[in-house]
Amino acid sequence: MARKPVTWYMATPADGTIELSRQTGTPVNLAEAVGEVIDHPTPCRNKWFDEGDFSYFRMVKRVGEVLEDTGIWPVTWPVRLWIVEPLGETGNWGQRHYPYRLLSHRIRVLEETDAHRALGAAGRDVLDVVQQQIPEQAVRWAADWDADPEGMRQRQWNWAQCGGRACGSGRWAESVALTTSHARRESAAQTWIEHLARRAVDQALAGTDASMYAYSYAYGRATGHAVAAQHQARFDAYVLDVLRGVGLDSPVSIAA
Repeated sequence: MARKPVTWYMATPADGTIELSRQTGTPVNLAEAVGEVIDHPTPCRNKWFDEGDFSYFRMVKRVGEVLEDTGIWPVTWPVRLWIVEPLGETGNWGQRHYPYRLLSHRIRVLEETDAHRALGAAGRDVLDVVQQQIPEQAVRWAADWDADPEGMRQRQWNWAQCGGRACGSGRWAESVALTTSHARRESAAQTWIEHLARRAVDQALAGTDASMYAYSYAYGRATGHAVAAQHQARFDAYVLDVLRGVGLDSPVSIAA
């Protein structure tokens, strides 16, 4: 039986340039080379170790890990996702810890594909939560906190540590999500999702008089909602409700 061909992925910022190549002064633009072969401009001599910040092309076969080690900072969206073909000799830092990663000094850029896949199997839904839902909810979350800091602090502590009859604790649910992301090779996706959720909160609360603690509370609610979207097809309501903070909303907010 023939083995299914492996698909390899790379991610870049919106302009298509590998960020690490830009930072080292030898920019490589994948958008300008679709269908073409690219040789690494400064290949390392001691394979496969870093002799500089950009010593080889880095690619992954598990798309949920493609945003790891890209050099893109701060986390931003959109990014661009590319399918590439490694050519010539290839290597790896270690099959035990990085079985999904490959290093090479030559690639062929095959095509661009949907960027939302970099955020995991539910990437489209994650982006909907981050871009459409969190901006509106963040204002309410911050207002709930500042309207009753002591009450919200106690409610948040109960959620994080104790849970209730109908759901587990918040810390437990977060641990389950993190373990699942690792098992599904979406650890980088989850890290990126959490950063995007926090950034959405920053944008929504900019210009408001929300307190520092209200920001922190909104960050937690936002990341919980976004990660729940990432794993919505994998978890039942018992876990998803905890991640989304069901029970944390104040009575006034629930009525509204």
